[in-house]
Amino acid sequence: MSFGSGAEPLFTYGTLQLPDVQLDTFGRLIPGEDDVLPGYRLEWTDIDDERVAQLSGLDAHPILRRTDDPRDRVFGRVLELTPEELDAADEYEVSLYRRVSVRLASGIHAWVYVGH
Repeated sequence: MSFGSGAEPLFTYGTLQLPDVQLDTFGRLIPGEDDVLPGYRLEWTDIDDERVAQLSGLDAHPILRRTDDPRDRVFGRVLELTPEELDAADEYEVSLYRRVSVRLASGIHAWVYVGH
C-alpha cells in the first residue's frame, strides 16, 4: 500500500473498521489493507460514551496494550485518512485512548490508538 502525499495511515483493530462507524465518523467507507502490529496485545474496556457505544453497537471496545513481546501481535487494517479524517477519528475515540505512531509488520509507519 502506498500512501499519497498528505495521507495519514491509521492502523485499526476494532470499531473503526465497521462500516456504520466509518460512515458516521468519516462520511465515507475507507478501504484498507490487512497488516499486523507486533509487540502489543488486545484487551477490552468498557465504553461510557453513550454515542460511541450506540454507534458501534458495543458497550465494550478493544484496546491495545504494549508488551514489547514480539510473540504478541494484533491483526487489523491500515486505512489511508486525510488529516481532517484523522481529526475525526480523534474525536470518535474516547478519553481511554491516545494516538501514537508505530511501525507495522509491513514496515509502514502508522498511527494507532492505544490505552493510556
